[in-house]
Amino acid sequence: MADTVRKRQKLVVVGAGPVGSLAALYAAARGDEVEIYELRGDLRDPSTVPLNFTKSINLALSERGIAAMRHSNREELINNVLRGTIPMHGRMIHGRDHGQLWEAAQAYDVHGRAINAVDRSTLNNALLDELERTPNVKLFFNHKLTGADFSARKAWFERRVPGEAPLPNSANRVPEIEVDFDFMIGADGAHSAARYHMMKFARVDYQQEYIDTLWCEFRIPPTKDGDFHISPNHLHIWPGGEFMFIALPSADKSFTCTLFAPAAHYQHLGSSAQNLVESFNDHFPGVCPELISPEDLQEQFATNPHLPLISLKCKPHHYNSSIVIVGDAAHAVLPFYGQGLNAGLEDIRVLFEFLDKHGSYDLDASPEARREARARAFQAYTDQRCADTHAINDLSKQNYLEMRWGVKTPLYKLRKSIEEALDRYVPSLGWQTQYSRVSFSNQRYSEVIRSARWQGRLLGLGLATTLISTVGVVAYVVWKNASQHSPRGLLHYSWRRLSSIWVRMFGAIAYA
Repeated sequence: MADTVRKRQKLVVVGAGPVGSLAALYAAARGDEVEIYELRGDLRDPSTVPLNFTKSINLALSERGIAAMRHSNREELINNVLRGTIPMHGRMIHGRDHGQLWEAAQAYDVHGRAINAVDRSTLNNALLDELERTPNVKLFFNHKLTGADFSARKAWFERRVPGEAPLPNSANRVPEIEVDFDFMIGADGAHSAARYHMMKFARVDYQQEYIDTLWCEFRIPPTKDGDFHISPNHLHIWPGGEFMFIALPSADKSFTCTLFAPAAHYQHLGSSAQNLVESFNDHFPGVCPELISPEDLQEQFATNPHLPLISLKCKPHHYNSSIVIVGDAAHAVLPFYGQGLNAGLEDIRVLFEFLDKHGSYDLDASPEARREARARAFQAYTDQRCADTHAINDLSKQNYLEMRWGVKTPLYKLRKSIEEALDRYVPSLGWQTQYSRVSFSNQRYSEVIRSARWQGRLLGLGLATTLISTVGVVAYVVWKNASQHSPRGLLHYSWRRLSSIWVRMFGAIAYA
């Protein structure tokens, strides 16, 4: 027993969010001594202020995230989390034509699968409660990473007591504690201190981008009877071309909503209360005053912060055998595919699969051999994961255009109908929509892009062939009837025949 304890590795996890917490559970299950350091106070405490001073954009938990949690082999944890989720089976698109409000559902998947709306605190609390019950895990809140030496495997943290002014030392600095470790996992978000210190040791290619879009959170309250105002099993979208408004259900029968719009539009909305209400009436019909009163709309817009959206890519995701970064610390993505959380949780599954595969948990190996195995595992993780996280970064940017504009276009609806018909009626082809591959499978993101491009080329070829064939048929029919029509009548006759064929064909596709 003493020999086993001696061979345990010590892991330091920076960040106690969902991704860092899952990493700690994976490592603890393999016998590591785990210490988690979190900049904020206990995240289960309602008085703990989030780093951006607001609730985060609601989380959407899908297959990748659920699969990653299942690999922690803690079935009760999964059940606790899923009990607090609300399944969303598709999008509900809202609009207005000729003064009449309308809504149109678009299913995510022909097989009825759903993504799950989950409150961040529900997920985080379940993970932290599980960690607190795990004997080889220690939690340290209010600890800020201030330095790290990844050659000596040491880190320094400032401990801050909430409500108390820090007591400076003789150098007028907050006292630090020194922590030794075998390896570190940085899971401390887009503005990661772990990544910052890693970049002093590793040659990291780093790309950060703020898109010209801000987001502000709103809330649709429950009805007077304590029920949902609109369907709870959909992600609601009011597409506005250059901007959009979305709503996700919450367990208390409210909806957490987000306005995504360019900074210039926010300036326009903030210039007067009248501009705000009129803009919502023009672009997001049915929201105000039907779901949010003008007074609440104005108060929430003025009170809730208007925050930027960041995306980042970096490579490598590790240095030697000392540190690896995961989640937003390695690949912050835009929220428009709902994959930020899922990609981060998937990081943990992939990382520990490589650690197991390369023998870094072989208790019969020497510490040196285990470090070498860990270095190989980290390199394999970087090689695979960088390609995939760069891919989901690009997909998330593209999906913003689809959500705020593309979901209403005939071409989008046509392709979706064709691909879903092929998936439903000819499953042997392995044909799926890009959304299904991302949200309802564990296929690598980079492979999803290749599959979607291949399907797009085949569809384009098929539609082009159909168009050419149709034109040929119509031309033959017109030629046969040329003597019966004037030039103008012939043109009208040709267009009528061509339109009739295409309407029947597209109608059949859409019906399927």
